[in-house]
Amino acid sequence: MDEVRDIALDDLVISTGQVRVRDVGKEIDELAASIQKLGLLEPILVCPAEKPGKFEILTGQRRFLAHKQLKRPTIRATVLANRVDDATAKALSLTENLVRRDLHSRDLIDACTSLYKKYGTIAAVADETGLPYSKVSQYVKYDRLDSELRKLVDGGQVDLKAALRAHDAASVTGEYNSEEAVKFAKEMSSMSGAQQDRIVKKKVQEPEASADAIIESAKTGGKVVQVLVTLGQEVHKSLQSYAQAEGTSQDNAAADLISEALSGKGYLEA
Repeated sequence: MDEVRDIALDDLVISTGQVRVRDVGKEIDELAASIQKLGLLEPILVCPAEKPGKFEILTGQRRFLAHKQLKRPTIRATVLANRVDDATAKALSLTENLVRRDLHSRDLIDACTSLYKKYGTIAAVADETGLPYSKVSQYVKYDRLDSELRKLVDGGQVDLKAALRAHDAASVTGEYNSEEAVKFAKEMSSMSGAQQDRIVKKKVQEPEASADAIIESAKTGGKVVQVLVTLGQEVHKSLQSYAQAEGTSQDNAAADLISEALSGKGYLEA
């Protein structure tokens, strides 16, 4: 059985399964001020450590660090009866952090990649963490990217989905072109999903065309027609959720979904 009790900070260690390893100390001052004023609103989660009398922090390392800053001797904790393995600890940490301050994208990528290696399927990682299948699929493909694309993703200049599409576009000839991939990725960062797809498709059709020509074609590719569509409440909510998960606008999300559906039915040429 679990129990909730105060534990001395000296008896706590941060679990190696913690997801958040970047920006850990960011905004700790604000968190400490909040705890000073309002108290700890939610206990941290711990389990017994290998060393007798010690406990590993599974969730709540920032609350722990804030207590250290405040020089508090103890912190309120929910104590699990048994130890958990690193994969379980990572899943717990990832799920808990998703409902708090945004995680660094690399922390998400590293966590999902680690869990994927443990569980073996994207579906299992999605089930364990509650993350959308599409997002997990992107995160575990991060290792495909070369160092230049990784730098753009890590620096927040390009999102992971655009980087993966750029990588695919720059690989269609069978020989990967790093300079071309970077150019595609930077341009794709400000494009809709449909425009990004056009770059990949155009490069497949014309592998010898220059990156600049492919990009220009994707930007100007055909006239844009605005269509007014009436959606039911549930469909609208689903569209909003999809757009949020993909990090795009509802208009772009709808255009992407329509394009994919038409292409899948054979009404839209690749």
